[in-house]
This record gives sequence, structure tokens and C-alpha cells, in this order.
Amino acid sequence: MKALWQGQVPLARAFWRYVVFYGTLANLVATAAALGLLSAGFPEVWSICVFLTPAPYLVAASVGVWRSADRYDGPPYLALLARTMAAVWAGLLMVI
Repeated sequence: MKALWQGQVPLARAFWRYVVFYGTLANLVATAAALGLLSAGFPEVWSICVFLTPAPYLVAASVGVWRSADRYDGPPYLALLARTMAAVWAGLLMVI
């Protein structure tokens, strides 16, 4: 996680593994747990808190992609695309 945060992970791995795969997985687990709490009759605020637990990870992974894009030696448009899509994907996961 430290290497990701510092941008030392290759851009493709940072984006696809940490933002898309692990971010989506964390969001699915948190959503299922939040829905479980709601259906069990727990207070809504608990469900909201559980639903938002992946948010710090998504922010950290997006920052890692952003910093990895700074070190990317390939075409600049791919670095820009990865930055944009990481921010959009993380934002969508936090809302959906």
C-alpha cells in the first residue's frame, strides 16, 4: 500500500488491480453488509457508515494511480485517461 501511495506501482497494475478490482470488491462487500444491516433492522446510520468504509481506500488507490501516472513512460494520453477514469470510478463506487 505504501508503494501504491507513493506512485511506485506500474500504472496499469495500480489502475486495474487496486482501483478497479479491489475497489469494486471492497464496494460490493460493503454494500452487501450495509444492506444486511438495513434488512436486520439496524439504524440507517450504521448502514451508511458501513457503506462508506471503502471510501478511504478508494481515495488512496486513486492517489496512487495519479502518482503512478506521473512516472508513466508511455503515451501521455494513457496517463491522463488512467487518472480521469480512476477518479470517475472511485466517485461512482462511493455513490452506487
